[in-house]
Amino acid sequence: MSSSTSARSEGRQPILSLRKVSKNFGAVAALTDIDLDVYPGEVVALVGDNGAGKSTLIKTLAGAHSPTSGTILFEGKEVVMEGPSAALDLGIATVFQDLALCENLDVVANIFLGQEKTPWHMDETEMEVTSWTLLNELAARIPSVRDVVASLSGGQRQTVAIARSLLSNPKIIMLDEPTAALGVAQTAEVLNLVERVKAKGLGVIMISHNMQDVRAIADRVVVLRLGKNNGVFAADASNEELIGAITGATDNAVSRRAKRLAEADKKVEELQ
Repeated sequence: MSSSTSARSEGRQPILSLRKVSKNFGAVAALTDIDLDVYPGEVVALVGDNGAGKSTLIKTLAGAHSPTSGTILFEGKEVVMEGPSAALDLGIATVFQDLALCENLDVVANIFLGQEKTPWHMDETEMEVTSWTLLNELAARIPSVRDVVASLSGGQRQTVAIARSLLSNPKIIMLDEPTAALGVAQTAEVLNLVERVKAKGLGVIMISHNMQDVRAIADRVVVLRLGKNNGVFAADASNEELIGAITGATDNAVSRRAKRLAEADKKVEELQ
């Protein structure tokens, strides 16, 4: 049973609920009547083709865009986010694809960037201890918090960005393509990080184009197509189902291959 199913069976309340959320840019409808629930301790994968509305939805939840219509509920209460700081204060942290790290600064400086302990005097010792604490919670493989970010691997940089998002004690973390352009080992490292964030009881929304990563980590897969909901699937849904929902076509290379394999299996059974 997925954690989302378990959450519903226990009658637990979702951390975040969207009801009929739409976002228009002039005459262009980027999002139309989006419904979404995120429960504590679950990973929701947000998938869809380019232009499906994934990034617009994430930016809306991050406070960068204001929805044109619809309702956003956080812990059961309707909320209006007037900017990114309001989303952070609420408990929604976002790690965008570019990570927004300063490569010439060390790990500590990047984790506390814009959130230094005091405005007039930085407590370097306390910041370093806090950085190690956050990274240890994630079982991060970073040699030293005084290493500059430019010397870190892609997976280690993602770790720093996730650690920085945890600094504000969020209840939901949104990750935009966290494994993009990473090798196999680094991808596994990042997916392990997501598992640890989930184990802390946080809700995770993850945008990804990699179906293998989605299957490895997600409790539910939410498909967007042309700015609209186009299905919610379990992580073990078939490629045919997911590709059909993403592309809007049930007749595609994946479905035809699955059909050929099924026909071949049938012939083998008949011969036996």
